[in-house]
Amino acid sequence: MKKNYYRTSIIVLLILRLNEFTKKSKLIRSALLNLTSFANRKPIKIQYISVLVIISNILNAQLSELGNLNLGEVHGNFQTDAQYYVADSSIGAKPAPEKMLMNGFANIIYTKGKFTAGIRYESYLNVRQGFDSRYQGTGIPYRYATYKSDQLEVTVGSFYQQFGNGFILRSYEDRGLGFDNALDGIRLKYEVFKGIYLTGLTGKQRSFMTQGPGIVRGFDGEIQLNDAIKYMSEKKLIITIGGSFVSRYQKDENQTLVLPENVGASAARFKISRNNFAINGEYAYKINDPNAANGYVYKPGEAILLAANYAKKGLAISASASRTDNMNFRSDREASVNNLLINYTPALCKQHTYSLMSFYPYSSQPNGEYQFSGEVSSKILKKSNHKLDITLNYSGSNNLDTTHLNHITDSTLQGYQINSYNIGKTLLYRDFYIEVNQKFGKKIKLSVMYSHQQYNNKYLKGASDAGSVTIYSHIAVADITYKIKSEKAIRIELQHLSTKQDKQNWAYALAEYTINSNWFVAVLDQYNYGNKHADANGSYDKRFHYYNLSAGYNKNANRITLSYGKQRAGIFCVGGICRQVPASNGITLSITSSF
Repeated sequence: MKKNYYRTSIIVLLILRLNEFTKKSKLIRSALLNLTSFANRKPIKIQYISVLVIISNILNAQLSELGNLNLGEVHGNFQTDAQYYVADSSIGAKPAPEKMLMNGFANIIYTKGKFTAGIRYESYLNVRQGFDSRYQGTGIPYRYATYKSDQLEVTVGSFYQQFGNGFILRSYEDRGLGFDNALDGIRLKYEVFKGIYLTGLTGKQRSFMTQGPGIVRGFDGEIQLNDAIKYMSEKKLIITIGGSFVSRYQKDENQTLVLPENVGASAARFKISRNNFAINGEYAYKINDPNAANGYVYKPGEAILLAANYAKKGLAISASASRTDNMNFRSDREASVNNLLINYTPALCKQHTYSLMSFYPYSSQPNGEYQFSGEVSSKILKKSNHKLDITLNYSGSNNLDTTHLNHITDSTLQGYQINSYNIGKTLLYRDFYIEVNQKFGKKIKLSVMYSHQQYNNKYLKGASDAGSVTIYSHIAVADITYKIKSEKAIRIELQHLSTKQDKQNWAYALAEYTINSNWFVAVLDQYNYGNKHADANGSYDKRFHYYNLSAGYNKNANRITLSYGKQRAGIFCVGGICRQVPASNGITLSITSSF
C-alpha cells in the first residue's frame, strides 16, 4: 500500500511536469508518458522513478534555456521566368532548339545580430533569348558574409558598391537587363568619427558565371560636415564632401602596343542644401586607358556633373548637365557591350516606361557626350478632390567638339583632340515631354502624356541607311483607371507613335481588369499600321499586330503571371544601359515569391 502511494504520487508529479513539456517536445512527453504508464502497471523501485523526475527537471531547464536562444532569421526571395518559343518568320522570331528557355534565381539571407550571410543560386537552362548566351548552367555566383560592429563593417565574398554618382565605380544588378557586375573580394567600411566615413575594397568582377581577369581596388571617403563639426550641427546649411580613387590591374599581353597595367581614376564630389534648395556636383578623371571600346587611344578621360533642385509643397524644379569624355572603364580592356563595366555614366535624359515612348531610348555614351535635363512639376488643384498635377521636361544630348587625329601623324596615339568645351554640333537625342495627371473624385484617375523626340539613329544604333540618320517622332499616351470597388478596377491604356522615318506609325491599346486583390487579366495589341516597307515581292506585309494575353495571381508575397503573345524586336534600356530584345512568339510563365 505504501509503495503504491509513493508510485501514484510520483506519477502525478510526472504528469504535472509533462504539462510544461507539451509546447516544447512532443517526443519527450510521449516517452515519459510511456514510462509512467509502465511504472503504474508494474512494480518499480522508487529510486528509479526519482531519477526520472530529476531528469525531467534537467530537461525542462535545458529546453527553457533553448527556447530563449535567438537562433537568427532566414529570409529571401525567388524568381523564375520561363518561355516556350514558337517560331514566327513573319516578325523574325527565331525558334529555340530546346523549345523552352528559363532564367531563375533564389536569394537566401541569414541574419543574427551583427552578422549577415547570404547566397544567390542562379539557373539558366538555357538562358532566354535576348540575354547573353554566356549566362549558362547553374551555380552560386553570389555569396557573402558581413559583420557590422558599432563603427566597422566587414564584408567578404560578393558585394555591390557605388562611389558618388558612379563615374569611377558602380557595381550593381539589373535582372531585366541581364546585367550584374558584382565585385568578389573584401570590403571594409569604417566610421572614423561621427560624420566621417571611409570605404576600402578590392576584388574581381563577375563576368556571367565566372570572373573577369582584372583586379579592382578602390577607396572612398566622405565627410558630412554638419555631423563632424559641432559648430555646424544646428545650421540650416548642410554640406557633404567626398572623394574616391579606383584602380584596375590587368597584365599587358598585347604584342603590338605597350598598355598600362595599372589604370587609376579619381573623383571629387560635393552636395550642399539649405531649406528647399540643393545642389550637387562631381568631377572625375581617368588616366590613359587604351581598350577595345575606345579604339585603343591613349587619351585620358574625364567627366563632370552638376545638378540642382528646388522643392516645396506643390512645386518641384530640377536641372542637371554633364559632360563625359573617354570614360569607358572596364576590368578587362578587351570586354565589350555591357560586360565588366567598372563605372557608370548617369543618364540625364528622360527615362520612359510606356512602350511606345521608350521605342527609341537613349543610351549613355561614355566615350563622349554632353547631356542636359530640366524638369518642372506642379500640383495645381492640390486641395480639392479633383487633383491636377503637371510635369514638363526637356532633355537631350550632343556629341563633343572634337577633331580626329591621323594615326600616322599622331605620335601620342590620343586619337582625337578637344577643340573647345562648347557643345558639339551633332545632335544625339532630344525629348520634350509633358504629363498631366488628373483625379476625378476617388474613382477615376487619368494620366495624359506627350513626347516629341529626335533620335540619331546612325550614331546611337549604327544604322547604315543614310535616309534614317535622325528619327523624329511624336508620341501620345492616355492612361485611365476606374476603381469599381476597393479591390476591383479597370485600366485602359492607349498609345500612338507617329514618324515619317523608320517603321512609321504605331498604335497601342491595353485593357487590364483587376478582379480582386488576388486576380487580374489583361490584353494588349501593338500594331505597326503605318509600315510601308515591302518584302522582296513588293507586297506590303509588314503591318504586324503584336498582341499579348496575360493573367496573374497575387497572394501575400507570391505572384504568378502567365502570358501568351508576340514581342517586337527593339532595345530595352534602364538608366541609360541597354540590351537588344529579339522578336519572339510564345508562352511566358513568371513566378516570384519572398519569405
